[in-house]
Amino acid sequence: MEKQLIAALRLKDQKLLSAEEEGRVIGEDPVAYAVHLSDLGADELIIQDLSDVADDAARDAAIDVIRRICAACDIPVTAESAIRKMEDAKKLLYAGCKKVALRLDAEGQPLAERMQLLKELSAKFGKEKIIVRYTSKETAEKQEKALEELASALLLTEAKTLQDVRAGMVKDMPLIVELPDCSFEDAVEVFGARNLAGVGGTYVNHNPERIQEKKQTLAEIGIDTCILKPQYKWADFKKNAQGLLPVVVQDFRTLEVLMVAYMNEEAYTQTIRSGRMTYFSREREKLWVKGEESGHTQYVKELTADCDLDTLLAKVKQIGAACHTGNRSCFFNDVAKRPYQEKNPLKVLESVYGVIEDRKNNPKEGSYTNYLFDKGIDKILKKLGEEATEITIAAKNPDVNELHYEIADYLYHLMVLMCERGVRWEEITDTLARR
Repeated sequence: MEKQLIAALRLKDQKLLSAEEEGRVIGEDPVAYAVHLSDLGADELIIQDLSDVADDAARDAAIDVIRRICAACDIPVTAESAIRKMEDAKKLLYAGCKKVALRLDAEGQPLAERMQLLKELSAKFGKEKIIVRYTSKETAEKQEKALEELASALLLTEAKTLQDVRAGMVKDMPLIVELPDCSFEDAVEVFGARNLAGVGGTYVNHNPERIQEKKQTLAEIGIDTCILKPQYKWADFKKNAQGLLPVVVQDFRTLEVLMVAYMNEEAYTQTIRSGRMTYFSREREKLWVKGEESGHTQYVKELTADCDLDTLLAKVKQIGAACHTGNRSCFFNDVAKRPYQEKNPLKVLESVYGVIEDRKNNPKEGSYTNYLFDKGIDKILKKLGEEATEITIAAKNPDVNELHYEIADYLYHLMVLMCERGVRWEEITDTLARR
């Protein structure tokens, strides 16, 4: 089982709380901090929402923060909140969380009610969406058989010492434990547990810049962690006359080509170990980590070699501009171009959405799109309903071309609705990708 390093984030009243000092507010933006932990190599994120259970407005505001974190992060998010009913869990999952954490021993609610709620959540969303938080090993062990059937993992989050962690383990279920900041030797003992799925707590959050280093060190002593695992050694590649390997760099989301650079063996090794793109500068004849001076870091998502093993393709998360000129991409000088019709589905949808958005911001006389915006949400919804009906009718027709036309018509009206409500395609595709 691959052991994960799971970062923790504690929220109250939309503010970020310290994971180390009870109640202390950290001045950082919760969304930016979550993205930072994701970029530095955390495998997952557990958000503990400490909002007042009785204050619906505060809880809804916290869920909005969680939604923005889920949209911004590239790693799965689990939310641990005061889940008292089905609706509470549904809001968190609809906000983009991969899982929810249900507290087994919640104050003010009998264990039997918690187990009944767990059963309902598991039936509704599937056990893979549920993990169970507990503080009492005895309670968890008594319910172990039911927990195995209804949840995907256990979460021990209130251990204050390493001894608490060891004492709190339930033997047969995948377990995530909150580990205090401790020596590497003590951490290894916990990581060696057969059923351990991941470690969170201060051990991960303290000095997050060392997350990748911790994972690499654990891997070197035989503990399986989520690191970049190269399928080729440096010696396998065919280098150029200078002993370097060219690297073509793409944005992992848009696939836009950002730049071309070169690696030597040290740069290749450091890229794999750190998760940050590292190159060899031919001009300065030295190693350079992309963004070490500018802050325009590239975090590795995927490395692929070509058929001859003489070029690397790197898909990265680009922070800021890739080009030294300040441009997003180094490729901006048009040389020659022929007109062509875009066929990439998402680019087509984004292009049409852009036209619709422009009509909303810059109305044009006689525009049907502006007519819909002027009539308002009810008219847009009425048209959307009509187009859905026309799809149903067209689907019964042997001529599939009519169906193509009606689906395109529906998508146009759907995008008018999206634009009216401020919803973008990236948010939709991100939600689909998380399902």
